[in-house]
Amino acid sequence: MNSSLLDSASRRRRALNSLGALACAAMLVIAYFYFERRLGLEPCPLCMFQRVGVGVLGLVFLLAALQNSRGIGARIYAGVLALVALATMGVSARHIYVQHAPAGSIPSCGAPLDAMLHMFPITEVIVKVLRGGGECARIDWSLLGLSMPEWVLLAVLALGLLGVFANLALLRDRSVPRFVR
Repeated sequence: MNSSLLDSASRRRRALNSLGALACAAMLVIAYFYFERRLGLEPCPLCMFQRVGVGVLGLVFLLAALQNSRGIGARIYAGVLALVALATMGVSARHIYVQHAPAGSIPSCGAPLDAMLHMFPITEVIVKVLRGGGECARIDWSLLGLSMPEWVLLAVLALGLLGVFANLALLRDRSVPRFVR
C-alpha cells in the first residue's frame, strides 16, 4: 500500500514539475512570437533579464521532472525553484518600480543590452540594467490594468509556489515511510 502511495506522489510530482516547465516555455514562446514578433514590442534590458529568469525556472522544472527525486533531492529542487522564482520576482519588482517612478527620477535611456555586454564586464552590465533606464519605464502593453512585468511577477509567484508544493508534497505525506522522505 505504501508503495502505491509513493508511486502516486511520484507521478504527481513529475506531472506538476512538467506543468511548470511547460508554463515557462509557453511564457517564453508568447513573449517572443506574440509580443516581440507580432506586436513589434522590443524587450527592454529588464524584460530580457525576466526572460532569462523564466527560462532558468523552466530548466529547473524540467530537470526536476526528468530526475523525479525523492527525499533530499526533492527538497533541493524545491529550494532551487524557490530561489530562481524569488530572483525573477525581484527583477520584475524592480521593473515595476522603474515603471511607476516619478518622471525624471530614472535616467532617460541606457545603451542597448547587446552593446553593454560588449563594452562592460557582466557584473557591471547587471548593475546597470537593474538601475533601469527610460526604455524600461515605458508601459507599452497592459491587460486588466497590469503591465507586463506585473503579470510576470504574478506568474512567477504562482510557478514558484507550484514548484515548492510539487517537490515538498511527498515529504509531508505521513503515510510514506520516513526513510523514503
